[in-house]
Amino acid sequence: MKHLILSSIILLLQLCCTNDQISKTESKDEPDTYHVTDDDAEMNDAIRTAKQTLDKFANALKSGNKDYQNFALKIRFNAPNGGEHIWVSDITLKDNNYIGIVDNTPESTTEVKIGDTIQIVNENISDWMFYENQKLRGGYTLRIIRNRMTEEERNQFDLESGLIIED
Repeated sequence: MKHLILSSIILLLQLCCTNDQISKTESKDEPDTYHVTDDDAEMNDAIRTAKQTLDKFANALKSGNKDYQNFALKIRFNAPNGGEHIWVSDITLKDNNYIGIVDNTPESTTEVKIGDTIQIVNENISDWMFYENQKLRGGYTLRIIRNRMTEEERNQFDLESGLIIED
C-alpha cells in the first residue's frame, strides 16, 4: 500500500485518559503511536486551528497545482477509550465530500482498517496536510508532536521525512 509519508512520520494520535500529556508506543513494522490526553490544551488548539483553516486545504486540493502533493486528512474515529485519530491519504473530492484511504493500522478503533476507502465526515476532521515543494502545509497536530520530540528524535524525523517544516 502506498503510504502518505515515510512510516516514521505517519503518526496516529490517540486521545486517551492518562495522567501524562503525551506518551509514545514504538512498533517494529508500524509507525510510532503517540498517545495524548483529551485535555491537552495545545493539541486541542491545533485541532481547532486545523478545522478553522480547512478551506486552505480544500482550495489547494481543488487548484490542481502540481507543486501540491500528498494530501491527507486526520480523522477521529470512535474507540473504547475515547477516540483514535488516524491519517487518511489519497484524498479526492466527490460531490463536495472528501474520500480517502485509511493509511495506518488502527490501534483501538474497529470502525476502519488500513486500506479502507472511506467517505469522510467533515466534523471528524482533526487535521489536514499536504506538501508544497517538500514544505509541510497544515499538519498542526504533527507539528505539536514534533516539537515535543527530543532533539535527536526531531533530527531523525526531519532526516527521514525529507520535509521542510517551517515555524
